Amino acid sequence: MPQPDQDSIRAALATVKYPGFSRDIVSFGIVKEATANGADISVQLVLATNDTGTAKKIQADCTAALQAIPGAGRVDVRIDIQAPAAPTGGAGPARIDGVKHIIAVASGKGGVGKSTVAANLALALARSGAATGLCDCDIYGPSIALMFGGANERPTADEENRIIPIRRHGVALMSMGYLLDEHSPAVLRGPMVTRYTQQFLRQVAWGELDFLVLDLPPGTGDIQLTIVQTVALSGAIIVTTPQEVALIDARKAIAMFEKTNVPVLGIVENMSWFLCPGDGKRYDIFGTGGGAREAARLKVPLLGEIPIEPKVREAGDTGLPAVASHTESEAAKAFLSVAGKIQSVLA
Repeated sequence: MPQPDQDSIRAALATVKYPGFSRDIVSFGIVKEATANGADISVQLVLATNDTGTAKKIQADCTAALQAIPGAGRVDVRIDIQAPAAPTGGAGPARIDGVKHIIAVASGKGGVGKSTVAANLALALARSGAATGLCDCDIYGPSIALMFGGANERPTADEENRIIPIRRHGVALMSMGYLLDEHSPAVLRGPMVTRYTQQFLRQVAWGELDFLVLDLPPGTGDIQLTIVQTVALSGAIIVTTPQEVALIDARKAIAMFEKTNVPVLGIVENMSWFLCPGDGKRYDIFGTGGGAREAARLKVPLLGEIPIEPKVREAGDTGLPAVASHTESEAAKAFLSVAGKIQSVLA
């Protein structure tokens, strides 16, 4: 009867998924040692987590996978559990090593095109020559992997067990969309979501960046509070549409940043107007001037008004943001203008 070897052990471990992810534990880089002594198998894993349930689940799954190897004898799976690295700089918001400016893109409600703004803003900053990263902090509803393409790509780990971000169109990217299968939901409780958010920010090898754009989930929940309390943000951008129902929620998002002493860099009004290609007329589908009035009331800049263009939607669905694929469109010009204003403010 054949006996286990390195190849068969690694192949068996590669079938074990990290709980909550579609990636296996080998590609995550947590397998530190795997040896065979005749029929007996010994495996050493290293986990950076405070969740003992995750360790128990991985240990049980590894044991079952290794026992299924033909000729396997005694199986010993040892796990070294290490506490996740705390943010540097002590308590309170801290910088991310190598990143000059961290910009949060937020909205009070969903459906206003926040991720579209974040994606095109990051690309516009990169097109200006700035080293730029984009972190999709919407753990439950990630969309950046689709908008930038390469949703089937999977990040790898470096020698320090840090996640190497995906690079598309000159932007360094991290999103739960790169870790989950297309139809796999992120079924996670609040504390786990907080841990993953911190991992995306602190345990990704972002390198030297001029800007790191954070695409926050809508609202003012756990993820937003975790970020404003632990990450030293250069400022926040609020995305809204012109109608009052969106502005009501935008005010709540602005109030959250003000209470946590995060500067609001300005408001971006998305879906501002629609220019009909048939008759050339401008239609204010969601009203007009809402963003400008709110910016004046709050005494913050109106950074831009982004029109509704079918090309923008098509670009996001095909993995080519408008700034990359439709540079002559009014929307792309508006995004580039917003990026320029942000650079001027932060300079």
